[in-house]
Amino acid sequence: MSKPLQPSRWALTLGAAFAVQFSSGAFAQAPAPDAAQQRAAQLVSQMTLDEKIGMVFGYFGTEFQGKKPPTDALAQSAGYLKGIERLKITPQWLTDAGIGVASQPGKQVRERTSLPSGIATAATWNPALAFQGGAMIGKEARLSGFNVMLGGSVNLAREPRNGRNFEYTGEDPLLAGIMAGEQIRGVQSNSVVSTIKHFAYNDQETGRNHVNVKIEDVAGRMSDLLAFQIAIERGNPGSVMCSYNRVNGPYACEHAHLLNKVLKGDWGFKGYVMSDWGATHSTIPAALHGLDQQSGYPFDKSPYFDGALKEAVQNGHVPEARLNDMVKRILWAMAANGVLDKPVRDEPNRIDYAAHGRISQLDAEEGIVLLKNENQVLPLAGKLKRIVLIGGHANKGVLSGGGSAQVYPRGGLAVPNEGPKQWPGPMAYLPGSPMKALAARSKAQLTYHDGKDAAAAAKAASGADVVLVFATQWTAEGQDAPSLSLPNSQDALIAAVARANPRTVVVLQTGTPVTMPWIDSVAGVVQAWYPGTNGGEAIARVLSGEVDASGRLPQTFPASENQLPRPKLDGVELPKESRFDVDYNIEGAAVGYKWFDLKGHKPLFAFGHGLSYTSFALTSLKAEPVAGSIRVDFSVANSGARAGKAVPQVYVARVGGGWEAPKRLGGWDKLALKPGETRASTVTVDPRTLAVFDGASNSWKIAAGEYRVILATAADAPVLETTVRLPAREFAAGAR
Repeated sequence: MSKPLQPSRWALTLGAAFAVQFSSGAFAQAPAPDAAQQRAAQLVSQMTLDEKIGMVFGYFGTEFQGKKPPTDALAQSAGYLKGIERLKITPQWLTDAGIGVASQPGKQVRERTSLPSGIATAATWNPALAFQGGAMIGKEARLSGFNVMLGGSVNLAREPRNGRNFEYTGEDPLLAGIMAGEQIRGVQSNSVVSTIKHFAYNDQETGRNHVNVKIEDVAGRMSDLLAFQIAIERGNPGSVMCSYNRVNGPYACEHAHLLNKVLKGDWGFKGYVMSDWGATHSTIPAALHGLDQQSGYPFDKSPYFDGALKEAVQNGHVPEARLNDMVKRILWAMAANGVLDKPVRDEPNRIDYAAHGRISQLDAEEGIVLLKNENQVLPLAGKLKRIVLIGGHANKGVLSGGGSAQVYPRGGLAVPNEGPKQWPGPMAYLPGSPMKALAARSKAQLTYHDGKDAAAAAKAASGADVVLVFATQWTAEGQDAPSLSLPNSQDALIAAVARANPRTVVVLQTGTPVTMPWIDSVAGVVQAWYPGTNGGEAIARVLSGEVDASGRLPQTFPASENQLPRPKLDGVELPKESRFDVDYNIEGAAVGYKWFDLKGHKPLFAFGHGLSYTSFALTSLKAEPVAGSIRVDFSVANSGARAGKAVPQVYVARVGGGWEAPKRLGGWDKLALKPGETRASTVTVDPRTLAVFDGASNSWKIAAGEYRVILATAADAPVLETTVRLPAREFAAGAR
């Protein structure tokens, strides 16, 4: 068993220790510098000490606690750092977040295009859509005057009640890493630096500023850290944002093992580490342990990387070589992504909102998951005469998640004055009524009931051909869902409506999985997440069958909270500033479906689950060793009468065990098929999903032996299986 990460023992000799590490440690094996690194080094050599300090000390872009931002900061923005005009180094203008160009609350909110939530994009299982969405929001960032975007987000869904799961990309490191990496790559295609976050283990909001995550390094390397590693490989982000929480003692933003050893050493990350807003806690330890830029002052208690860092350099506690490295990393990210050569301008009149809305809509449509469809209640038939819609403001708009990711919609909020008046509010409904979009596609009489009175709603539902209950769960940064139950007595509402009319379909707009005590009483369940701009159109197109239901779950839906590694959320009853531990060694690397497999739990809906309006046949499975991994070939046929999109999934299992769980996702494909069409598919398994990380040798090891290759439609729905024998293989921590 591997040992937990240990806090650094550097104390009075921090400066000397870094000097040794810098010359001969994690950085010693670095490859020859690329052109961007050479340019960055040349610029650093021309800078004064004060200019260097200006590059590593960032301001919040909005007035906070009576402190105003620099005058050059963009109104109600996330951040600003000074430029150096004499060296033609542009300032850094920072915007939240991974779903679109967000805005701080106030009188000058930017109204921009919102992608569906990150979990909805992950539910598409379509990397091309993730890239396209990232490119869209990156373009809007550039045309809004920003050159740094604080997304994408890749924290694993260890805690289903996490209030920020809607921003993230699910529970599996391969799926999460690929989808987030593609979005990052899309953002940076616009000469905008993208920031991957939150590094690492920021998997709950309760006590996020003080919670201490306990996890062994090996388990982390095969779960949360692997998601980051894959996303960084694919997206090559300019920046990594370290998280609020502590990890086995030290704060993540001054964690030598995570930042210097893993990120910059093992993975060879060339960019810079910025702190989350309020996540810096020191000057000398933070600088020596890997933090390159303090962000969002005055969220922190002190301007640690301003005058204090300058003094630490002058008196030798922080070697100037370390400060040079910090600045060089920032400049590398700016040079490598075109930020130094392509100045941004605030010109939102050039944004093509119609085209961008269509991109968001495509994302939403492919991310909507059909969970249940009894007696083919969906798609809505053309012969229906009366449809009743209940709840969720379905006559007005669609819900979005709250906090720093909030994108304000064009035309204002569809439902004003809902939810908290202060951050992480407002509770924002984006314009675009599902009811209006359905009315344009149906000859049926559509009526709406707000659902506030369950008995009245049930009476309205009685006798309708179909009832659509729009159930909502608002989740937001800074707070976790108190439970997996729908809030505001919506479970009772759904049960009452279903008793009155068994042809009831529940349309969920939630940021997390929810429990469904009424599941056996309803005919259909549709998971629409937070569907973003044009979300009403997307929901209507899926419900009406204009497009296939092709989303698949990126996260397990538990039957109850008793199935979770931690049935009760840690820290939820403690005072706000309490320090406490959360033990991720309970499940280790067995996150999500792996935990359910390991414990034999039957979920409500499994990872990878999702129905279609057509049917698919998976045949001709073959697997063979190729280049230290496994190549998997199979055929997919549309055996139904409608066009649709299949998502065949490849899982791998080591015969004889020895892994954290019985099986792992090894790869997948997504194919659009016409009725009767058959296509061949090839999936190459990522070698790390066949390996175990070995802490002693700091390497991945694939054991010699037999491996089962399982072709499935979900984690609990195997279709075909074969076996392949692999030789032993070992490769470096940063390789594959």
